[in-house]
Amino acid sequence: MDVYLIIVIALLILAVSDLVVGVSNDAVNFINSSVGSKAAPLKVILTIAALGVMVGSTFSSGMMEIARSGIFHPGQFYFSEIMIIFLAVMITDVILLDTFNSYGFPTSTTVSIVFELLGAAVAISLIKISNSTDNFSDIGKYINTAKALAIIFGILFSVVIAFAFGTVIQFITRLVFSFDYKRYMKYFGALWGGIAITAIIYFLLVKGAKGASFLTPEAIEWIEHHTLNLLLYSFIGITAILQLMISLFKVNILRIIVLIGTFSLAMAFAGNDLVNFIGVPLAGLESYRELAGNPSFSPDTMLMGSLSEPVKTPTIFLLAAGLVMVLTLFLSKKARTVTETEVNLSRQGAGSERFSSTRLSRSVVRHSVGFSKFMSNLVPDRVTQFLEKRFDFISYKNQFKNPEDVSSFDLLRGSVNMFVASSLIALGTSLKLPLSTTYVTFMVAMGSALADRAWGRESAVYRITGVVTIIGGWFFTAIIAFSMAFLIALVINWGGIIAAMAGLAIALFVMIWSGIRHRKKISILSKKDDIDEKLTLNGLNILSEMQHINHGCGCISQEALFLQRS
Repeated sequence: MDVYLIIVIALLILAVSDLVVGVSNDAVNFINSSVGSKAAPLKVILTIAALGVMVGSTFSSGMMEIARSGIFHPGQFYFSEIMIIFLAVMITDVILLDTFNSYGFPTSTTVSIVFELLGAAVAISLIKISNSTDNFSDIGKYINTAKALAIIFGILFSVVIAFAFGTVIQFITRLVFSFDYKRYMKYFGALWGGIAITAIIYFLLVKGAKGASFLTPEAIEWIEHHTLNLLLYSFIGITAILQLMISLFKVNILRIIVLIGTFSLAMAFAGNDLVNFIGVPLAGLESYRELAGNPSFSPDTMLMGSLSEPVKTPTIFLLAAGLVMVLTLFLSKKARTVTETEVNLSRQGAGSERFSSTRLSRSVVRHSVGFSKFMSNLVPDRVTQFLEKRFDFISYKNQFKNPEDVSSFDLLRGSVNMFVASSLIALGTSLKLPLSTTYVTFMVAMGSALADRAWGRESAVYRITGVVTIIGGWFFTAIIAFSMAFLIALVINWGGIIAAMAGLAIALFVMIWSGIRHRKKISILSKKDDIDEKLTLNGLNILSEMQHINHGCGCISQEALFLQRS
């Protein structure tokens, strides 16, 4: 069998693996608000998200060129070199994302794929430069530095924008509705719902339609020319329907908004991030077809300038990828682990914390408290009392007789998270900017948590440590993605097919090993609730049990440290 056909088959297999590990990481992006606010049972949330993924997968066709020519100039590389780049990228991506999933850290699949493409392309470019009369200053011939920098800065800029929008919109929304939001739903609920749902329709159907593989150019042109009318009629119709639901049927429309947001955010995720998982393998398949259609060329003489040309990805490929993502969404245990990390960091009120206190977090909290006291002295007492009343979480908590029924945050914040994040991501998709859905949704959630005063004095030090740790992990993602892809590309170029097969075997081993390790870790952590009730629950017994659990999972909890100090 042709060695390059084997590589193409390997790329397609890696695409399936990448879809699995990628969705396990990114599921947090579109289900965390529904799960955290308990908008519906988990199976209902997953079903709605699955429908969004399937619909959104057909919107990804316009994004595929990012993986083909967004980072490097394919016309400067031969077919054999392109295949090395693609293979190195996919091996790195599977290993990297699976490792992050195992530790429950949400990272960016967009950042990983961008820096993997950059690392592998730079490695092959340096080899080409060393074998020619070019020097290092000619790297711009091979690397699309302007596009790469634009993508990188766009991703980083989206972090700031997402946090700012999440904070401001949540503050305004809470100011209007307060935590006792049910009182004000009959007055402002329909208007809020109309704005939120109309915005989602605008970004997902109007803006996102440009990349849809199933719409004809005539249909897209019609939508563009009738945008204002579509939005106006949508807002009027949705607001009227929601008002009837509130007045006549006493429906909690926030639950509807959160679930619609779940669908829209899953749709936006599939439209924006599907390229991260299958863009490279499909580019490899197209490259092989190009070579097979030109028998006069050899792999070492055929330049791949054809990858720079726009292409419409077949809808069947997109739907197949969507189906794999849906199955993963329902079956992946690692997706639950990543979701728990983000929900706990944005949880309203205190509780067990995953992250420890650090000098940095304590310093931030100390200075924030000082700044808050300074500002309170400038604000009139009446304004301060008004704000305290609007942001009083106790009134919401007292509505529940059973403490277990209290959600991590309420439906109002869940609706803001969904509305803001889905709008920003869909806007980025429409502009063909590979925004990081993880960065956007995470920072929106953290911004809304900050505005909602979810980080109290007791929990703030732990939450800030968690946020800083995860953001630091994002930079680590970029560094390790570039370095791994760079080294793997060099090794494959040097070792040929043997090195390529060895890399594939390592990726497979890492996935299997981490899966076994993750299942054991989850099993051990679940024993935290299984302390023998027959034992007297004194400090010594609890400490002994927790030390046993923590020894098995390789972590030390705050509770154990407290008991040890005592």
